[in-house]
Amino acid sequence: MKAVGVIVEYNPFHNGHWHHLQETKKTTEADCIIAVMSGNFLQRGEPAIVSKWARAKMALAAGVDLVIELPYAFAVQAAEQFAYGAVQLLDALGCQELCFGSESGDITAFLAAAETLFQQKGKFDVLVRAGLARGQSFPKANAEAWRQLGSAPLDLSKPNNVLGFAYVKAIQQHKLAIVPRTIPRLAAGYHDESFSHPSIASATSLRKALGKTGQLEQIAAYIPPATAEQLRRYRETYGRWHNWEAYFPLLKYRLLTATEGELRRIAGVEEGIEYRLKQKIAGAETFAAFIAATKTKRYTWTRLQRLCVHVLTNFTKEEQNQASTPTYIRLLGMNDTGRRYLQQVKKKLMLPLAAKAAKLNGDPLYEQEKKATAVYAAAFPEPLYSAALKEEYATAPIYASGMERK
Repeated sequence: MKAVGVIVEYNPFHNGHWHHLQETKKTTEADCIIAVMSGNFLQRGEPAIVSKWARAKMALAAGVDLVIELPYAFAVQAAEQFAYGAVQLLDALGCQELCFGSESGDITAFLAAAETLFQQKGKFDVLVRAGLARGQSFPKANAEAWRQLGSAPLDLSKPNNVLGFAYVKAIQQHKLAIVPRTIPRLAAGYHDESFSHPSIASATSLRKALGKTGQLEQIAAYIPPATAEQLRRYRETYGRWHNWEAYFPLLKYRLLTATEGELRRIAGVEEGIEYRLKQKIAGAETFAAFIAATKTKRYTWTRLQRLCVHVLTNFTKEEQNQASTPTYIRLLGMNDTGRRYLQQVKKKLMLPLAAKAAKLNGDPLYEQEKKATAVYAAAFPEPLYSAALKEEYATAPIYASGMERK
């Protein structure tokens, strides 16, 4: 069986994701679609709107055959680390191709850009350091350095292009047997916060609409029925969807009670930002107000969000340095096609496959996952808090029997 990988967050799954899956099936003619999905905290340093289990059900209902988890140590990271962890997991599962959405939609641009970067890495690094010295953020310094190289038609100021470029670089740098493909992102931009198309909207705009009204009817035109059902069930069970404001009291407590020395141990805390964090948190009444007051040219909103997640989960620099590569494949869900694929490749897997969380106890990557789960569940009062914790350890992989791809 031929397998193609997709790297996703599905926060939540929407019609644009549906389009991506349909185009992936069409362009790759793969027998099995494998999704590497972030867990309860995401690449931009945000809590997922609903748990990984609910989002895995959305993915399976839409035609994904196999869903595995991207561990926290790679999921809540800048593009390079995020991409590295994801493509390594796809390679370990024997994926032959990776298909990602991008603003470019032209894989030759990504391949040419990677070749240019490998040939001019020294010059590129010099340009990036010069941008940082001028006070630019790391993403802006990267994009400006790339523009100055000026030898490949890829706009690295666009977020999906940045991630796609990171995927292609990781595949080539580590000589993985994965063929990258891309399709153009449809209609809505990654950061669009309003609805400008009758059926396609960004996940950002969907979360914003839900945050304002809480009414699923407001976004019904932009999501498949299965997504609406999972969102409805989650809200009925737990009484909320997740956002940063739910965790702000916990973050405020952590920052106020930690010393500057303790904060310096946390991944992402550099250049004396610990003093600014403690200074700005005391007077902040909301998470949004805190980040707005704390951000600088070097410390962007996204960088601060990731740092704040690491503060909550006590993810240290030492733990980040030890997380050099994925050590397991955590199975979240599958359908009949996914089960057949696993039966075909299980003897050739390059990493252990874990269907039960108990098998992972003691693994440093999973110990961090447990801390992230404890924080994510802290948005709930008891007994829902304990129920959400139990879900992490007691939930078997979802088996979506009969959900074969059309």
